[in-house]
Amino acid sequence: MTSAGPSIVLVQPEIPGNTGAVGRTCVALDMELVLIHPLGFQITDKRVKRSGLDYWPHIRLVEFASWDAFIAERTPRADQMFLFEEYGARSFYEPDYPEDAYLVFGRETKGIPEEIVEAHRESLVSLPMRSDKVRSLNLANTVAAAAYQAVRGQLGG
Repeated sequence: MTSAGPSIVLVQPEIPGNTGAVGRTCVALDMELVLIHPLGFQITDKRVKRSGLDYWPHIRLVEFASWDAFIAERTPRADQMFLFEEYGARSFYEPDYPEDAYLVFGRETKGIPEEIVEAHRESLVSLPMRSDKVRSLNLANTVAAAAYQAVRGQLGG
C-alpha cells in the first residue's frame, strides 16, 4: 500500500541513531519511512528508538528485504524517484516533487549502491554545499532538508 505524501527510503542504513532521527522527521511531516535491507543494525536497537524518542510507535514503517523487492512491490514511476547523492548534478531545489515522491538515500559510508544509481541516474539530485571543506552531510540532516523541500508547497505559511 502506498501512502499519501512523499516517502523517505533508506537503502541499507548503517547507523541506528540516524535512522531514529529520520523516523522522527517522518513523524513530523507525516511521511512513510521505507527501510531497504540489509540494515547495519537491528531495528529493535535501543539507539534507534532513543534517537526517535517516544515518536517511534508513530512511524509509518515499511521494510523490504531488498531494493528489487521494493521496486517489484511499489513499481515507482521515473518521475517519483529522487536519489540523493553528493555528486548529483541537479540541485534538490530544482524538481517539483510529486506528492507521492520517493526520496532515496544510501548508506552513511558508501551512499546508494552503484547498480541502483546506474539504473536511475536521471533521478540523481544533491544538496548544494557552499564550502569545499565538507565531502558530505550527515544522513539525518540531509533527509530533513530534503523532506522539507519536497513538501514545502504543502505546508503553508
